[in-house]
Amino acid sequence: MDIKLQQLKYFSLVAEKGGFRAASDTANRSQAALSTSVKELEKILGQALFDTGHKAQLTPYGEVCLPMVNQFLNLYQSLDSDLRAAAKGEFGRLKIASVPSVAAKLLPKVLAAFCSNHPEVQVSLIDDNAVGIEKRLLAGEVDLALGNCLHASDHRIEFSPLFTDPLGLVCQKEHPLASKHQGVDWTDIIPFPFIKNGTCRLLATTPAAVLAEQANYDVENITSLFSVLELGVGVTTLPKLAFPIENNNLVWVPLKKPFIEREIGIFRSIERHLSPQADAFLRLCQTQFEACNTQL
Repeated sequence: MDIKLQQLKYFSLVAEKGGFRAASDTANRSQAALSTSVKELEKILGQALFDTGHKAQLTPYGEVCLPMVNQFLNLYQSLDSDLRAAAKGEFGRLKIASVPSVAAKLLPKVLAAFCSNHPEVQVSLIDDNAVGIEKRLLAGEVDLALGNCLHASDHRIEFSPLFTDPLGLVCQKEHPLASKHQGVDWTDIIPFPFIKNGTCRLLATTPAAVLAEQANYDVENITSLFSVLELGVGVTTLPKLAFPIENNNLVWVPLKKPFIEREIGIFRSIERHLSPQADAFLRLCQTQFEACNTQL
């Protein structure tokens, strides 16, 4: 017959309280129930745990057993607490991939809130372009990805929209188009040297696609892109969130025709079960990003 957890708990409690009466009050059970449980344990073990006539006096065998039983009960309690905490996402690892603009401007606040509520979770953040974060997600390198999903219809991806981010022209402050604060048409940009970048995929399927197709330059790295733009080599298009507002040499002008915006969201692979901590982060993002559309 197997030893029951409750039998060990009652044995430890009687020894701690110095008698069955005090133990029964603490356990909110009758003395008879505790006595029966301890007797069943003694029967299983084949040895008495308490002296006959002195129910709170441990036998030599009981003295040997008590430290081991207490050690087991402490380990059990610790395991119980850890398992419950892990189920709530309070332990473990969380790996996130994000496009740089979201990682730099929006994620820090969300991560601060998440880490405050889940201090024991180890968080890894990787910034990459839209193609890269999608590849990392499908390869199983990360739990979640944040950005514009290029293949939202992919049956392997579950995409949850968070907010939209409009596309605009980026040029030097002295550029002729910089003064068009109400916005520019794509035809206004045609006469000027155009610098293609990774986000120019957003121009595809629109008349403005010709800008990228006939681009004079192609610069993928965002830091290098801004350096080239500041030199006045050409102009480009970027989502508003990707534009550094602290830059004093460049301006962002809305692209009003065609009006293009990217849909930023959080996405996961439906082929893998989401961990509790990843699920908690996903729900936090959905709450924190509700106001983004009005702020952009």
